Amino acid sequence: MTFSVRPYLPADEPGWLRCRVLSFLSTQYYDDVKPSRTAFDLPAVSVVAEADDGTIAGLLDIEIDGPAATIDTVAVHPDHARQGIATALLDAALTQVREAGATVLDAWTREDQAANAWYLGSGFVENFRYLHVYKHGDEPADGFTTPDGLSAPVIAFLHADIVREAEMRARFARVHVCRQYLRHL
Repeated sequence: MTFSVRPYLPADEPGWLRCRVLSFLSTQYYDDVKPSRTAFDLPAVSVVAEADDGTIAGLLDIEIDGPAATIDTVAVHPDHARQGIATALLDAALTQVREAGATVLDAWTREDQAANAWYLGSGFVENFRYLHVYKHGDEPADGFTTPDGLSAPVIAFLHADIVREAEMRARFARVHVCRQYLRHL
């Protein structure tokens, strides 16, 4: 399969969504489904990898806030994985990110080995860790408070300090270490 990297176009949104969903499905972000592509308030660099059959095989969106830039989404369609698409997308975007004045690029990911290996292999270093904690309906709601008139949470997504990892894993079935990676440009 061959692919070309080019700027994202609004007509790409259905393929962008399909690629992102299928890419995330086998990761710890499997339920991070979006009905539409992220709209950025700040300047952004958005590129896609288009396969020779016209499908979106990969995507990368980076939002830029002065000297700091953040990868919002990087995804490669599972049918096109391990072909250098994510690296080609990053290489194409970095020139524009630097030209926009960013001096550091960060990204956040969970414990997926492939994602962590890609960041480390792409010149990023781990900078910070914290926890993503999910409370499901069958898990106790003790300790939660809610405004008057509302029940205790049935489900919840929470952040916790990494030092509480053992405690959170003992209480909740779904706990992920979220890592921040940095790459100086």
